[in-house]
Amino acid sequence: MRIRTSHIVMNVALAVIAIATLTPALWMVSASFMAPGEASGSPPPLIPRTPTLEHYVALGERLHMGRYFLNSLIIASVVTLVSLFINSMAGFAFAKYAFRGRDRLFRVLLSAMVIPAQVTMLPLFLMLKTMGFVNTYAGAVIPGLASIFGIFLIRQFVRSIPDSFLEAARMDGASDFKIYRSVILPLCRPILMTLALFTFMGTWNDFMWPLIIMNDEARYTLPVALANLMGEHVLDLELMMAGSVVTIIPVVILFLSFQRHYVRGIMVGGIKE
Repeated sequence: MRIRTSHIVMNVALAVIAIATLTPALWMVSASFMAPGEASGSPPPLIPRTPTLEHYVALGERLHMGRYFLNSLIIASVVTLVSLFINSMAGFAFAKYAFRGRDRLFRVLLSAMVIPAQVTMLPLFLMLKTMGFVNTYAGAVIPGLASIFGIFLIRQFVRSIPDSFLEAARMDGASDFKIYRSVILPLCRPILMTLALFTFMGTWNDFMWPLIIMNDEARYTLPVALANLMGEHVLDLELMMAGSVVTIIPVVILFLSFQRHYVRGIMVGGIKE
């Protein structure tokens, strides 16, 4: 009886926390369907009196959010695909190849993780400016093509793969790249899915770097365009909520679609040494 009571209390507490966490997001969605000025009432209504899609229409026709959506999709997709390739190869090399200075180099990489990203933005911007990548998609993509966290995550997972698998492949005449493609990648699928989700969501939601590297409005990503929307339409609360919904829907759908792989990757990555 005591155990059952504790379970009930725990479930009620979790339900209260879940409701408190989801309420702002649910109100954001509700407000995006409200008529102009309705969300500014006191107290603000929870449900629109007369639902309307005019704000979403305005985003597409008048504010060109479709173009910003495509910009974000291109940048996030390219960064995710290329970074998975680079991080997985680097993690494989650090885990399974005994080259001179390997451990020292890896410790240097790990120590760089403590440096705030904001500190490196100015020198990175100056380097890309010298290379002519300012206000280009390449300038927005290049900084995300490899990450220390991604290399670390892949390395820790690959270390758990028995060396006998690699030796067997070599005895069959497989090259190093074929071992990477045919042995390492299939075995690393859970952690690769997890890293892909992290990378895509991080790139999609990134605001600071696209704001720094882009000065042409036509190349803005969704977070930057949404910030400009808030500045220009500060009194149009419903329009801003519609813009926020458009911004978060893709990552929510992506997370829900790959949630099983994400949880599996986190669990496997946390258990294996």
